[in-house]
Amino acid sequence: MKNLSFFDKIIFLLNTLFALVLAISLLVPYVPTKYISSLSVLSLVVPISVLVNAIFVLYWLLRRKRNFLLSAFLLILWYLFLGSFYKFSNGPQANPKGDGALSIMSFNARSFNDLRQMDIENVDSLIYNFVTQKDPDIVCFQETFYGMKANNALGQYKYKFVDFIYGKHRGKVIQSIYSKYPIINIDSISFPGSANNAIYADILFLKDTVRVYNIHLQSFRIIPGLTTIKNEESSKLFARSKKVMLKQYEQANLIRKNMEQTHYKRIVVGDFNNTQYSNVYQIIKGDMNDSYFEKGKGFGRTYDLLKFPIRIDYILSDPEFEVLSHQNFNQKLSDHFPVMATLRLSSD
Repeated sequence: MKNLSFFDKIIFLLNTLFALVLAISLLVPYVPTKYISSLSVLSLVVPISVLVNAIFVLYWLLRRKRNFLLSAFLLILWYLFLGSFYKFSNGPQANPKGDGALSIMSFNARSFNDLRQMDIENVDSLIYNFVTQKDPDIVCFQETFYGMKANNALGQYKYKFVDFIYGKHRGKVIQSIYSKYPIINIDSISFPGSANNAIYADILFLKDTVRVYNIHLQSFRIIPGLTTIKNEESSKLFARSKKVMLKQYEQANLIRKNMEQTHYKRIVVGDFNNTQYSNVYQIIKGDMNDSYFEKGKGFGRTYDLLKFPIRIDYILSDPEFEVLSHQNFNQKLSDHFPVMATLRLSSD
């Protein structure tokens, strides 16, 4: 600090603050949310924090100052322990139509634009056409819309579980699982005090039964724009975010408890409403494979937060599944972007 100009001292003070944010963020995924609910909100801004720290590293390198070591050290820890939010190609994607391959898509469709959030006509038809074109073996919708049009448009799926049919109260967020393979059992996991939930279907695939979870964790209900955030008092926004984090933590543990009670091989898809740097993601993922980490590339964007691409929708699978391919799509038919993966079940 002694050899720094007054301007550089100010820069290093800012550098230290952002380094502290990143350092705390490194702990957030591994500490139960109930103990650090106030700090868990940082999981949402890890990509931005990483980029800011990278800029500080570049600044100090250009200035030929050893101050770059602070942020550089934390960036190395971040990459080693939490993984990057941008991936270069993981090698060639395997044949998605080979023996034992199972393709699955997850898409938060925001009620197929039923509330006219987007100024686009016939969004439902566009979504149905998109799904038909990509032709996954299983498609899981969060915030779905159910009616005769869906039945006719998704006619290639002989089996389905639309939670609204079985729901007990109005105002429930509707979810659905459509499958080309027989569904032999269905159920849901209720989230106390929430319109969200998780559903699952036991599906006969080859000679095995696979349990597919379609989950939708508590939403922050923040429109991804700077105007919305500026117009709401920071204290209220923070309090609401903290409350949502605690809800998500409770919901993730309910899902984990159910997952541990089945002997079937498991696939988990859905909208977690949180990043890979969160404790709720770690609770649900456990030792499962994340298709993006296995075969993804780029940002893996499924949502835009303040115009920054983040990943809050996932496809996870037990280690018995080999991830053959992973795709993120750029279709703007909702506030989320669809994601699809192809898995192959081990014959052992």
